[in-house]
Amino acid sequence: MIKRLLLISACFLLVSCGGGSKKGVACDQNYWDGEVGTCLPANWDILNAETLRQRGVPEETIAAFQSSQSFSGQFPTVAVTRERLANVVDAKMYSDASIRSVQVLDGYEHIDTRDITIDDAKISLHVFTGQPIEGEPRRRFYQVSTTVGDTGYTVTAVSPVSINKELEEQLLLILGQVTFKEQVEEE
Repeated sequence: MIKRLLLISACFLLVSCGGGSKKGVACDQNYWDGEVGTCLPANWDILNAETLRQRGVPEETIAAFQSSQSFSGQFPTVAVTRERLANVVDAKMYSDASIRSVQVLDGYEHIDTRDITIDDAKISLHVFTGQPIEGEPRRRFYQVSTTVGDTGYTVTAVSPVSINKELEEQLLLILGQVTFKEQVEEE
């Protein structure tokens, strides 16, 4: 549970200030680093490991993406963390435990939970708001957690509490396309 709270706190370190604009939502760039993959919409940047460490993001964070457009003065961010587990854990059980672990956040408020499939495992997409760092604004979180063997992965998107449909679609595209299996491109 402490690791999850650290992850959420770390996501705050990635969210910055600025202005905003609207664009259409579609897959613009496929991302695969040998362990995790997804599809990024236009105007989303891949944050390299050096940038993550300079911002104080924990080593458990293995990938991160950030919108180059701000929304309500914040740059939405998606971070992927990895956790070695003592045993192999069912993906659904890990997902459910992840949801329970964030319910202790200050200001936690459940917004939605829906089924999502990642690499043939049916898990939950959990949408909630919270304020994990005192003095920081409340944020909206979109989170999915799953397992691959004895490794747990959590993908967390952080945005302003109030967002427009376009930003929500971007976040759902990124989380909905997460994979831990290399995709073979058809020729």
